[in-house]
Amino acid sequence: MDKKQILDYVKKHPAQKVKLAITDIDGVLRGKYVSAEKFLGIADSEMGFCDVVFGWDMGDVAYDNTSYTGWHTGYPDAKARIDLSTFRKIPWENDIPFFLGEFIDAKDNALEICPRQLLKKIAAQSRKAGFEPVFSQEFEWFNFEETPQTAADKNFHGLKPLTPGMFGYSILRSTLRNDFFSAIFDDLAKFDVPIEGLHTETGPGVYEAAIRYGEILQSADRATLFKTSIKEIAYRFGILPTFMAKVSENLPGCSGHVHQSLWDKKETKNLFHDDKDKNKMSPLMKQYIAGQLHCLPHILPMVAPTINSYKRLVEGAWAPTTVTWSVDNRTVALRALPGGSKSSRLETRVVGSDTNPYLAMAACLAAGLYGIRKGLSLKQPATLGNGYRDESNGRFPKNLHDATQIMKDSKIANELFGEKFVQHFAQTREWEWRQFSRVVTDWETKRYLEII
Repeated sequence: MDKKQILDYVKKHPAQKVKLAITDIDGVLRGKYVSAEKFLGIADSEMGFCDVVFGWDMGDVAYDNTSYTGWHTGYPDAKARIDLSTFRKIPWENDIPFFLGEFIDAKDNALEICPRQLLKKIAAQSRKAGFEPVFSQEFEWFNFEETPQTAADKNFHGLKPLTPGMFGYSILRSTLRNDFFSAIFDDLAKFDVPIEGLHTETGPGVYEAAIRYGEILQSADRATLFKTSIKEIAYRFGILPTFMAKVSENLPGCSGHVHQSLWDKKETKNLFHDDKDKNKMSPLMKQYIAGQLHCLPHILPMVAPTINSYKRLVEGAWAPTTVTWSVDNRTVALRALPGGSKSSRLETRVVGSDTNPYLAMAACLAAGLYGIRKGLSLKQPATLGNGYRDESNGRFPKNLHDATQIMKDSKIANELFGEKFVQHFAQTREWEWRQFSRVVTDWETKRYLEII
């Protein structure tokens, strides 16, 4: 639809309301309904949106360590702009119109700490260098036969999985709750979040979906909307999904792998492919991989952003622990898939399902471009066999605190994303660590209460 058709749809929809949403720093969609009349008045200009969405955590607890906003500013409205190109109809809400927005500063420039604006900035750098970034993200997640209320009543313990046992790629399990399984595929297609593949993954009630690839901002929009849409669709079936990176220490974690490639400006040639190379990898792809290997330890919180993220990054659980790469090897951090001239791509496997897709994709692209810009050589040999045993290029930090301290003080991170973003993001991760550190966990109680 063109702009006129979109606005006409809003005017004529019988609901006479529009749903708007913007992501916070954690990737959580924050939004509201507005009347069609209100929307038509702001569609070509801007709107006010309380800046508390960058002043509190995912539990709506106000930060006390950030400078952008807080009690010291009074939490005023920030300026936000609607992106009409994100127009969608919500099929499970009578096709009411939906739009994404992004924050701008007082001078109408991109707000530096806005995740969507950060990704747009990195994508623009890529295009200026002559590369069109084509990305996609895939997600694994657990599903429980619960509602938000029943889960809270159980204090989130003893939740009933949607299906029992460890049964990846199961035709039986996908049939058991085919009503929900099919609704995911069908409703998301109508919502312009097309799924290329959907299957059960190993673990009780675990699904995995691969979202169709596309231009990087479009792909990040789709990935962000995917996570919330899954939850909204699931509500209709009495199901509670979670994108936690690690639900149980006894089960595999949930990934959010990012697939990426660079194309020419006309999007006719995949610049990662080279038929003459023994691995079909172009020099550009090798520089891109070298950039990620070099940068990932400096920017890890952008792809592993929560306390729980690091419970996933353990040996033998289908998630990487070492700074490694290889061709089609699922034990390494960077899995090169250079086979076809159209499909040649890099899969960054360290990314978890709990990430903010805008930040995860911005991190992957910026790190890869760093390798190209600096002309880095892929001197690190491909890992052969078990990547958990290859520590030649080091291991990833083992918790959010250590990873954040590296990023906060990193010249590379500040060069890639700007000082204002790095400062704010690091402060939010330090806050997250503080909230965790003061809590007495079940593990501590069970281990120490009687014995000590």
